[in-house]
This record gives sequence, C-alpha cells and structure tokens, in this order.
Amino acid sequence: MVKIVYVVTKGRWGGAQKYVYDLATNLPPKRFAILVVTGQGEQLAQKLTASGVPCRTLVRLGRDIKFFDDLAVGWELYRLFKTEQPDIIHLNSSKIGLVGALAGRLYNLKVYPPMRRAKIIFTAHGWAFNEDRMWLARAGLKILHWLTVLICHQTIAVAETTNRQLTHWPGANHKITVIRNGVSRIEFTERAAAQHALLSDSASQRQGLWIGTISELHKNKGLTYLFQALKRLNLDCQGLTLTVIVIGEGEERKNLEKQIRKLGLENTVFLVGQKNDAASLLTAFDIFTLTSITEALPYVLLEAGLAGLPVVTTAVGGVPEIVTSMESGILIKPRQPAEIAKALQFLIARPDKRAKFGSRLRQKVRREFSTARMVKQTLAVYSSVK
Repeated sequence: MVKIVYVVTKGRWGGAQKYVYDLATNLPPKRFAILVVTGQGEQLAQKLTASGVPCRTLVRLGRDIKFFDDLAVGWELYRLFKTEQPDIIHLNSSKIGLVGALAGRLYNLKVYPPMRRAKIIFTAHGWAFNEDRMWLARAGLKILHWLTVLICHQTIAVAETTNRQLTHWPGANHKITVIRNGVSRIEFTERAAAQHALLSDSASQRQGLWIGTISELHKNKGLTYLFQALKRLNLDCQGLTLTVIVIGEGEERKNLEKQIRKLGLENTVFLVGQKNDAASLLTAFDIFTLTSITEALPYVLLEAGLAGLPVVTTAVGGVPEIVTSMESGILIKPRQPAEIAKALQFLIARPDKRAKFGSRLRQKVRREFSTARMVKQTLAVYSSVK
C-alpha cells in the first residue's frame, strides 16, 4: 500500500482544491492510502470527508506570507510526516510548495533506510510572480519558486505556459513535467432550475440573456474590468435585459459591491456567493466569462466547455491551450474593458456563433482534458521519481 499525503494551501474550493479532490478520489483505493492536509477553509474537507477521504486542517496555514505562522506550519508538517510516514508528499499551490518541500526534506533526513524516504512532488497551479506586484516582489517570488522546483523531486506544471516560464532556469528543465488539468462528466441542472438556484426570488422574471462566471472574488480575477465593460454594454444595448451572475466568494466582495453601486449595475450584476456543485449550474448561462489577470489552466473553462457555453476569456497562462479565439470562444487582453464589451457584444448579437463556439469547445474538452488522463499521467510521475 502506497501512502500519499496531499497538502494544499487553502481549504476554500477552487482550482487547486478540485485538483486535489480529483486525485484523492480517483486513485485505486486498494493501492493507495490517502491523507489530505488543508489550510484555512472548509469546503474541500467537507467534500473529501463525504467521499470517505481522511483530512487534517492546519489552522495557521493561509495564503498570505506570515513568517512565524509559516514556520509553525512547517514544523507541524514535519511532525505529521514523522507520524504518517508517507511514501509520497504531493504539495499544491505556491505558498505550501516551499514550506512543505522544506518540511519534507527535513523529514527525509531522519528516515532510515534511505529507500523509505518520501518522494516530494509539487504541482504548480500558477506562479505568484505573475500577479500584480512590485517588480522586486515578483523577482523574489520567482527565485522562491525556482528553489521550490530544485528542492522537490519533481514538479508538475498544469500548462505549457507555466512550464516555459521557469524551465530555462538552472537545474529546472529536467524537473518539470506538464500534465494538464482534466474534468469528468458533470450532472448539469436543467436551465430554469439552475437559474432559480442562483436567483430564487426573481429568476422567473429575468428572461433575457444570462452571462455568468465562477470566480473567487480576488483582484487576480479581473472582475472590476468585467463590470466596467458591462456599463458600456448597458449604454450600447438599450432594450436588452442582461443578468450577470458571479458565483464565488472572497476578500474583494465589499470593493466589488461598491463598484457595482457606483456603476449603477445593481439590477444587472449579482454576487451570489459560494454554491455547492457550482459547475452543475452553468446551464443557467448563455455566455461564460473569465476576465482574469493571471491564470494557469482554469478548471472553470473546462467545465464551461462541458456545458457547451461560448466563452469570453483573457488570453493569460494556459487559457489559449483550451480556447482557440474565434473558433471555440473569444480571447482578449487582460485589463481591457473595451475588448470585453466588444467580445460580449459580438456574441450577444450572434446566437449562431454562440452555439458553434460552445459546441467546438465541448468537443475539445471531451477529447483532450479528461480526469482519467490526468490521473494516469500523475501516476506515471509517482512511479518515475527515484
């Protein structure tokens, strides 16, 4: 029996958490014993517990850098590794990558005989140096990411773009493998029921076009640019009823609510919070948007593809590996409200293009981005590391 400890920085549901959930619940239970360790947030642990996967929560583990908390988390992980004696330590997200790798190396120093030492795997779900930060902070983060790759036995990049950004650094080339995210079949809710689940009070009265996204309320997701674009659409598309839904929660809620009021979009844009099985509600939408400043290979675009939705999305990270512009969606530059408005206007006016783009995206996702493929390739990495 192979013992795997998965560690992820946040417990709140998102792309990295879905990745961990899919691996933990799809590995053969007769061959693998799984333990998942999460940081702050409850959604991942709740889903895993319901699926019979044991979990531990480190209450001091969060996204922000806090030296003494991070030091304590590293020590907690070291002690946990001593107790659990894992064969594989699989780390997820930037923050825990370095902290967990150091704890794993410290654990391995104490293990005898050497063949019992844990394999340390890190999955890069994106690089923190791509976020909006001062150049000095970005440079420091890039060095820290490079050190993480060197300390770990193997790194998995979820997109070719993610791989290219660091693979040319000394010692990194042979230590990074690209395995794209994958999705499985989704039980979609019927459209009217999905709309009612999102807007229970007024869904039946809003029979126009529905535009939606699943997004953490964070600056990286670029929602402020989407709202600015919607203001332009309200001016250009008089007489058209738009309902815009944002599924998700996060630290930017108050700022986004303030912007919605300032732009006069209170009757158009609805922040509906976190929803269980949010992907199943994608049938509520006619168009899906993702206006992020930085991404790796977002699950939400794969899920929108399975729903057959046309997408308007920024061409960041591995997004162009999923969407081909003007064939299976529309790619735009980040931070460009005018481009977002133009792309939405194009799809709003052309139902035939919406249907064609959505169909092509569904075909590509089904063909190239399956959970089974992702699990198989990950198992190959586990086996190849010496």
